[in-house]
Amino acid sequence: MSDELVPDPRQMRASDADREKVAKVLQQAHGEGRLDLHELDERLASVYAAKTYGELVPLTADLGIPGTSLVPPVAHPLQAHLPANRVGGEPGPSTSIAFWSGVDRRGEWVVPATHTVVAIMGGVVLDLSRARFAAAETTISVFAMWGGVEIFVPEDVTVRVDGAGIMGAFDDTTYKTPTIPGGPVVRITGVAMMAGVEVRRPKKKWLKGSDNPELNA
Repeated sequence: MSDELVPDPRQMRASDADREKVAKVLQQAHGEGRLDLHELDERLASVYAAKTYGELVPLTADLGIPGTSLVPPVAHPLQAHLPANRVGGEPGPSTSIAFWSGVDRRGEWVVPATHTVVAIMGGVVLDLSRARFAAAETTISVFAMWGGVEIFVPEDVTVRVDGAGIMGAFDDTTYKTPTIPGGPVVRITGVAMMAGVEVRRPKKKWLKGSDNPELNA
């Protein structure tokens, strides 16, 4: 499997210069009798409304004028988020148990292939935003009773939730944001009895003077 993704050139944004180039080709085609005035007006309207190369290229494709093809710029490969970027290291604790208490796991830690969470009249927070994984696929088993569990899963980790609620619930909101393919897979299962298990993306906190956000639960 390649560790690079190449953007589709048709989806790349066109510049004002690109739109002007296409407009000149259309005007040339009108002068040569390839387009009538009505067709010219229609295509010019489409030119100035276009945002991507994929919208511009068809406007001149049928004109057959040599040397006037609009060529998108070379698409630079993007580094994919592959399991190798997240997988590896000595496994950390295999359990997080809160009985009339709380457990908070954040920062850089290695999640074992199986991790058990127990929250009885207590609360557990698992923040995976900076975590590594001992295996490419991880199972987190949860038992919550009269307690609460929060699990934060970043966008480069695929999450699958199939826990059951008994007068309780597993609430998964990660589907609201797209998952970056190629990363580790985390399955969250178990039982929530008169308790709640929340699975969500960490919030992005923008630092002053920085173009890159920090993940902040």
